[in-house]
Amino acid sequence: MSLTDFKSLFHLQIFVFNSKPAVEELEDEDLSDSEDSVYSGLEDSGSDSEDDEEQGSHEDDNVEAESVRSQIEFDLSDIRNTVGNIPMEWYKDFPHIGYDLDGKKIYKPIRNKDELDDFLDKMENPDYWRTIHDKQTGNDIVLSDEQVELVNRLQRGQFGDVNFNEYQPSVDFFSKDVMLHPVTNRPADKRSFIPSLIEKEKVSKLVHAIKMGWIKPRRVEDDSRGRYYNLWASEDSSILAKHRMHLPAPKISLPGHQESYNPPPEYLFTDEERALWEQQDPSDRKLPFVPMKFSSLRQVPAFPRFIHERFERCLDLYLCPRQRKLRVNVNPEDLIPKLPKPKDLQPFPTTQSLVHTSQKCPHRSDDGSVRFWEVCSSRCMKTVQVGGVVKSVAWNPNPSFCLLAVALDSVVLILSPCLADRQVISSSERLLFGQQEAESVEGAASVTWVEAEGDELNQGIRLKIQHPKAVHQVAWHAKGDYLASVMPDHSSHLQVFIHQVSRRRSQNPFRRNKGLVQCVSFHPVRPYFFVATQRSVRIYNLIKQEMTKKLQANSKWISSMAVHPGGDHVICGSYDCRLSWFDLDLSTKPYKMLRHHKKAVRGVAYHRVYPLFASASDDGSVIVCHGTVYNDLLQNPLIVPVKVLRGHVISHDLGVLDVTFHPTQPWIFSSGADATIRLFT
Repeated sequence: MSLTDFKSLFHLQIFVFNSKPAVEELEDEDLSDSEDSVYSGLEDSGSDSEDDEEQGSHEDDNVEAESVRSQIEFDLSDIRNTVGNIPMEWYKDFPHIGYDLDGKKIYKPIRNKDELDDFLDKMENPDYWRTIHDKQTGNDIVLSDEQVELVNRLQRGQFGDVNFNEYQPSVDFFSKDVMLHPVTNRPADKRSFIPSLIEKEKVSKLVHAIKMGWIKPRRVEDDSRGRYYNLWASEDSSILAKHRMHLPAPKISLPGHQESYNPPPEYLFTDEERALWEQQDPSDRKLPFVPMKFSSLRQVPAFPRFIHERFERCLDLYLCPRQRKLRVNVNPEDLIPKLPKPKDLQPFPTTQSLVHTSQKCPHRSDDGSVRFWEVCSSRCMKTVQVGGVVKSVAWNPNPSFCLLAVALDSVVLILSPCLADRQVISSSERLLFGQQEAESVEGAASVTWVEAEGDELNQGIRLKIQHPKAVHQVAWHAKGDYLASVMPDHSSHLQVFIHQVSRRRSQNPFRRNKGLVQCVSFHPVRPYFFVATQRSVRIYNLIKQEMTKKLQANSKWISSMAVHPGGDHVICGSYDCRLSWFDLDLSTKPYKMLRHHKKAVRGVAYHRVYPLFASASDDGSVIVCHGTVYNDLLQNPLIVPVKVLRGHVISHDLGVLDVTFHPTQPWIFSSGADATIRLFT
């Protein structure tokens, strides 16, 4: 073929690649793209005109192209997309899928098939199983039978070519017979018998590195000591001695007299003991065998549980925990906190006194009377008949007044015993009858204020506060003008009333029932009100009228409560023998839980001056503890039990009912179910 013929053929091939495929692509695009296509408007509008110009310029060559195209067979689908072997995910966000030979964009075919169409195609199309998706062209290709067979052969691990024989005989290129003449008779090189200078240099460098310690030779493992050894061998074994984590085998208990063939008579089972041993579970038996007696050792039979016993021994060795735990040698005395000695914490009450000293104290009784005793002379100064069972009594804490609140049934009595000097008595009368205002306060309709008359007035009763239900406790405010009463009842929200004595008005501070109220108390300094229910203590701000804190006592039933004179600490006694100390600045959970009593705790109390607090229990004892509260907030309170006071007799499973401290002296008064009041000094 001449150069001119080759050039003409080359131009015809270019025309076939450039004119006809372009027309076919445009026809395919016209058939595939529609008005609803997403990328229908993105095609370059100038491509059609260029193709028309090319067709116009090559009209003379069409006849020759038709003849040549029939002779040239190309697979245009293989060279249509010229992007190469790249991830097709790069074209995911583009409307085209690649470029053709002319550099024009190949737009993606429209695929509007959803899962339903795919399922219908799977059911109806018989060639669905052999249809694959070509990522480079975006079209679906149906595999032929030859292609399917090729894929199956490759999946089975066979060769792709069917005609390839992998078991064809090997050709022995070299003969096994020694030939007379060599294959090559080339003489050996000079470097084959002369030492290499390069290797000499390398060896000298390695020797120098070994001498300097840069390279260390490999250690030769000594197999003489053995890789395997008996884990439960004797202790004096050299292999076990070198083992770092050696654990000695658990020792077998030595046989006793009951395992002897001739045991003493006291080790032999009686008929009852043998019957009981047979009825017990094997794991509950003290001995795994029955002791038996033989006259001589020759008459002893074989042990029937020998194999079973050996098997249990192997289980003990196999299941023994192979872990070494370092035992810390700690002195038990170091674990106990170092507390000061009780004699260094004096004064505190230690002895029961027969004669009461200091000022008066009330005594509550079930005979319907309130008695006033003088402690210094042990003499009953006055008796007031109230006509009912007395549930609670409370002195007014303000030393400027001499008033007593008595709770019986549903009435709270305000008594003025007139046992102080004239100035205190006159100030008490002015408080009771000085200011009177009739104000409509919420809950006031349930409470009635009545002045005493006749004999009651002569006995010292000044006011009667009538409540809708039985009153169980009364508590005074530190200033002496306010009084709180408790009426436990689940079915009503009228459980707590706060009374103002000077203005004779009452108020119910709670609108809803939040549990069965056990006792209440006022904060000694701040306008806070403590309400103890069965399991918690709520603290309310009386000015803001909101709850500020809720203390969790971690006990089943709270029985009593006392507030520290500083106001930052609270103690609670419970019927489950616990006493909880709360630090309000620390947490809402108990700082210290004391379990010194064996029975229910009935009463708790703080001393006003000394760092002392006490608890009374049904076990007939009063435990006095030293509780120092520091001004430094970083230092925890010091709580030390110092004395257990006994003397009360338990009557009908009731011991000490209540306890209170002397206001100025380190003395304590306790009242018990044995109808006695005892003074400990």
